[in-house]
Amino acid sequence: MSNKLVLIDGNSIIYRAFFALPLLNNDKGVYTNAVYGFTTMLLRILKEEEPTHVLVAFDAGKTTFRHTTYKEYKGGRQKTPPELSEQFPLLKEVLDAFEIAHYQLDNYEADDIIGTLSKRVRKDKWDVTVISGDKDLLQLVSDKVTVNLTKKGISEVERYTPTFLKNKMEISQDQIIDLKALMGDNSDNIPGVPGVGEKTAVKLLKQFETLENVYEHIDKVSGKKLKEKLTNHKEDAFMSKQLVTIERDSPVTISTKDITYNGYEQKKVSEVFKQLGFQSLLSRLDGQDEEADMVYEKAEIDYTVINELSADMITGEEALIVEMLGENYHQLAIEGFGIVNAEHAYFLPTEEALRSTSFQNWLEDGKKKKFVFDAKKTLVALLREDIHIKGITFDMLLASYLLNPSENNHDIPAIGNRFGRNDCYFDEEIYGKGAKLKLPEQKVLAEHVISKATVMFELRNKMEQQLEANEQYDLYKELEMPLALILGEMEHTGVAVDKERLEEMRVNLKDRLDQLEKEVHDLAGESFNLNSPKQLGPILFEKLELPVIKKTKTGYSTAADVLEQLQDEHEIIPKLLLYRQLGKLQSTYIEGLLKVVNKETNKIHTRFNQALTQTGRLSSIDPNLQNIPIRLEEGRKIRQAFVPAKEGWVMFAADYSQIELRVLAHIANDEKLIAAFKNNIDIHTQTAMDVFHVEKDQVTANMRRQAKAVNFGIVYGISDYGLSQNLGITRKEAKKFIDRYFASYPGVKVYMEEIVQEAKHKGFVSTLMKRRRYLPDITSRNFNVRSFAERTAMNSPIQGSAADIIKKAMIDLDNKLKEEKLQARMLLQVHDELIVEAPRSEIDKLKEIIPAIMEETVELAVPLKVDYAYGDSWFDAK
Repeated sequence: MSNKLVLIDGNSIIYRAFFALPLLNNDKGVYTNAVYGFTTMLLRILKEEEPTHVLVAFDAGKTTFRHTTYKEYKGGRQKTPPELSEQFPLLKEVLDAFEIAHYQLDNYEADDIIGTLSKRVRKDKWDVTVISGDKDLLQLVSDKVTVNLTKKGISEVERYTPTFLKNKMEISQDQIIDLKALMGDNSDNIPGVPGVGEKTAVKLLKQFETLENVYEHIDKVSGKKLKEKLTNHKEDAFMSKQLVTIERDSPVTISTKDITYNGYEQKKVSEVFKQLGFQSLLSRLDGQDEEADMVYEKAEIDYTVINELSADMITGEEALIVEMLGENYHQLAIEGFGIVNAEHAYFLPTEEALRSTSFQNWLEDGKKKKFVFDAKKTLVALLREDIHIKGITFDMLLASYLLNPSENNHDIPAIGNRFGRNDCYFDEEIYGKGAKLKLPEQKVLAEHVISKATVMFELRNKMEQQLEANEQYDLYKELEMPLALILGEMEHTGVAVDKERLEEMRVNLKDRLDQLEKEVHDLAGESFNLNSPKQLGPILFEKLELPVIKKTKTGYSTAADVLEQLQDEHEIIPKLLLYRQLGKLQSTYIEGLLKVVNKETNKIHTRFNQALTQTGRLSSIDPNLQNIPIRLEEGRKIRQAFVPAKEGWVMFAADYSQIELRVLAHIANDEKLIAAFKNNIDIHTQTAMDVFHVEKDQVTANMRRQAKAVNFGIVYGISDYGLSQNLGITRKEAKKFIDRYFASYPGVKVYMEEIVQEAKHKGFVSTLMKRRRYLPDITSRNFNVRSFAERTAMNSPIQGSAADIIKKAMIDLDNKLKEEKLQARMLLQVHDELIVEAPRSEIDKLKEIIPAIMEETVELAVPLKVDYAYGDSWFDAK
């Protein structure tokens, strides 16, 4: 078997991946888009190339030997965004898991490492493939070296052999250096000859073959201006050639033995993928697609199958497992019940249990203590059977979530493993998954259910003791557990939907899209597919002669950011942008919502994730009602379809005004911020005055918009890169804004500095209600990893405290509605907003109760402020 060497330009590929993919982050808040893109490509390379040797080469630093020739080399490049910098260590973790070597060399670039290694193996006749996005590496192409250049971000590559290169570029690999010397390279700040582009450079090389020959026969160059440019910039051209030439004899210390690739251990790679949240890549690992039949091999468990529950079986403290398959409201199916106490274990088959009066009475007896896993889901499943469970005193899911908020697996076996227990299988080991999911025979099912109930019963004390030790027992018992039952009731209640209104919106949007398409065609002077960049590009940039912002390998870029820059150039652009926005609204939201309306209840029963985010914020899924776009009028109108469930009722919405900024003022104890909120001054106007150094009457709408972005950016630990992207300004301007903010609010700066020190000392930060966010990377030696942890330390107490406040308000409001015997009921929580439905006759009472409850739920150094409205739909309650 011949040797196959794959050399990957690490910096080039990770940069391309970062800018090609949206700014993704995992459940720990760590940015992962660049690593995800790189890893996707890596899996494809390993499968297609089947290498015997692999190396990923990285640049070692900003300065190389080329800087001694030209100090301004790469001088025009912007500083690497921190959102990308912090992903380099993660990428190296991924490579280590794959057992793929990576290497960098001081004073040299990745190109030089790749060039040197490809030359070293040339005499041994190895087959070499180079992967990069940088055309400079085309100079390495030979009969034995193929260069794969990425195109369309990283999703496609072009394979450059000597023949392909000649056919595509009309020059040979030996002329690539001369081509770059003549035309220069803006991305690397290589001057070349000003005014000489690729076409002119190719023409010169076809005529003269080399740069040296061009200058030896300068008199034969046609065109007076071109001859002048070449003559005046001869030194630049030869210096440029020196800069672009890859050093193929660099002092690389790594040998071919060091980069041998023998494949990877699936378990090791799976663990890293799980940590990074790359769930979609797990199925692409070796052997993952071929599921072996699951075999249940554990020792038999002592339990009794029963159809009735008698008083002598109950001790008053029981672990209860309601075994369910499916997650959302439409799919929940109970497959059996397990009960475990200090003396016995019982399994109740579903049909018998639901017919048993004694069992139902026990479930609804609030005096009988029950330990469950996921009280919310348990409540919802039983409510569907018209059983209202009471007496839940322990929720293993919530306890685990509070103790280990960064963990992404809180299943009973995973929790057991963290406490040294491995006597319980994961559900998919028993049921299979995907198309192979099926119920096992009752014996296997019963043993599985009882084993989970046993682990839960035996770990309850340990988990509660740990919560006590962490000063989190009150958070667990007084906040999260009562909230779980409220959320369960909300999920079961659901929110009524006017399907006819949604259908009407769908028809209207279709008409609007058709009209927009016609208007675009009229402006273009011809018909074409608006969704095809290949057809749209020539219309915009050739026929209408709009300025070309960006090109791709296949033609003109028509991405959203490109069109946004062209909005003022032609009236066709705003129409195209609107067409795209409305198209997404139609497919994702209107049609998406229609699919999830429950046929029995005519409602949408969203599922609230209570044990997911590390900040403690609730999220919503199946469908995600927190994500309906409201910036566009048509998006806001979708809320018109959410209506009260009863005739004569209305929707009442109340939301906190700037809660995170108020929490920041309280936590940071900043006098100026506190005074602004106490005096009811608009905080964004105040910040605009401070950042722009203007008086109140000089603050423009744009200044206030930018100040608002700074205010909320500070809360989220935004970098100058992030703020510059948000506002469309330079990073230098963004940094100036942030610096001025801290000068204006020194208490905030002190808080940011002190909370980082506290995190380094304790290893975590806490909210006002003692919710923890663990930060193991806060003392990392790696600057980028440590910086991300520091930003997280700054913003987690703010975001987490705001989340805790609205949760407490929900509990207080639920108690008040019951105390006042009102029919009003909570339906949704969307970020800082609560949506309630109620009889119109209760509105005056709710106008008193709800703002007061929400504003008084906690006492801060600044007042909490709540805005409210009500109407015939969610849309009208704004």
